[in-house]
Amino acid sequence: MRLIALNKPFGTICQFSPHETRSTLADWVKTPGVYAAGRLDADSEGLLLLTDDGALQARIAEPRRKLVKRYWAQVEGIPDTAALAALEAGVDLGDFVTQPCRAKTIAEPAHLWPRNPPIRYRAAIPATWLEIAISEGKNRQVRRMTAAVGFPTLRLVRVAIGALDIFSLGLAPGASAEVPVDAPWQRSAHPPAPK
Repeated sequence: MRLIALNKPFGTICQFSPHETRSTLADWVKTPGVYAAGRLDADSEGLLLLTDDGALQARIAEPRRKLVKRYWAQVEGIPDTAALAALEAGVDLGDFVTQPCRAKTIAEPAHLWPRNPPIRYRAAIPATWLEIAISEGKNRQVRRMTAAVGFPTLRLVRVAIGALDIFSLGLAPGASAEVPVDAPWQRSAHPPAPK
């Protein structure tokens, strides 16, 4: 059983088969027989786990397992306490209502790698960084959540899965490393309920 942590670069799609215009996981991971445990859309960056074991993939990816995924989202505008409270309580996205989560503003992450290509800078519109921790992971969920409360996501980076943090692994974009399957990183249940 193998478990690989990858810092998925912006623009890479979560498949190994070739794509006409995008880089794929095959460009970054050379370990044979592994597949993604969960996904990150092409426009998102950060921690992606890959494994060759179906049971482990289920423990990581399935929402009912409640393994918390932590994201840093750069959003357009300055969310107020009402917007943060709405994110934490659960957002009606039309096709489903998100589970309660943790959401807070954070300072611009000084140790975050630059995005390539960079986010378009607009002097007239401020941007804010949020930290959002969810135990779900539906298609484009964090982006849809921030947009639903009026603050579209400009950049999205998954920085942790459970207690496994991309910075403690020291992974630059495109870099990967094997991590122990039986390490305590898998601890992490429900995000704290909103206050």
